[in-house]
Amino acid sequence: MSDINTIIHDATIWLLIGFSIVTWVLIVVKAIQTSKATKESKLFVDSFWSAQNLADAIGQSEDAQGPTARIAQTGFKTLTEANEKTHQDLQQTWSRQDLLERHLRKQILTERRQLEKGSAILASIGNNAPFIGLFGTVFGIIHALQAIAQSGSASMDVVAGPIGQALVATGIGIAVAVPAVLAYNYFVRKVKSIGADLDDFATDFVSLTQKVGFQLPAKTQTTHIAAKTVTAQQLISQDKEALA
Repeated sequence: MSDINTIIHDATIWLLIGFSIVTWVLIVVKAIQTSKATKESKLFVDSFWSAQNLADAIGQSEDAQGPTARIAQTGFKTLTEANEKTHQDLQQTWSRQDLLERHLRKQILTERRQLEKGSAILASIGNNAPFIGLFGTVFGIIHALQAIAQSGSASMDVVAGPIGQALVATGIGIAVAVPAVLAYNYFVRKVKSIGADLDDFATDFVSLTQKVGFQLPAKTQTTHIAAKTVTAQQLISQDKEALA
């Protein structure tokens, strides 16, 4: 029976060590993720609102990275598809503003879910690690009491060692839980902050496109002129080849 108690106590400690490794891996991964998202969003927002016109803003958002950039890409894609559709369907019964706002909300929820990944694991470890440690301590104390009973002595030298060893599991459980709880609270606040920034950008994006009647600008005349020039050059080349 004492061997089983020892195995459970030791297994609990190893389980807590595994939880600790998972916790620190998640902390590092999510720190990189949130830091990258914040940096990319800030760079994109600065470049987006510094664009000279909406056409330039569309061009800047095409290859941009980050949550805010994907919000803008979703908005431009929604308006583009709304302009290109010529047939009537259920989706076209929405007004352009309602359609745009709906797609932006869906994209914001997608970004938040992506940023929240791993937070539930941190919360679970933070809530349960102390109890797992206490569970191991209970079996450690049982083993210690059985050893004391077999020795037939209850002196401090005999009692202190086994009891102290049994309490190690509780200490490890608390040591695992504290970083997990602190990290969880930090990342929850961080995700809320990023989500608020996404909401603000989406609101400003709707206001911006509302000024142009939710119609994206057509291609510039320069693009058309360049295309015509290329076409003319191709025709001249074809005529020369035919004459030859």
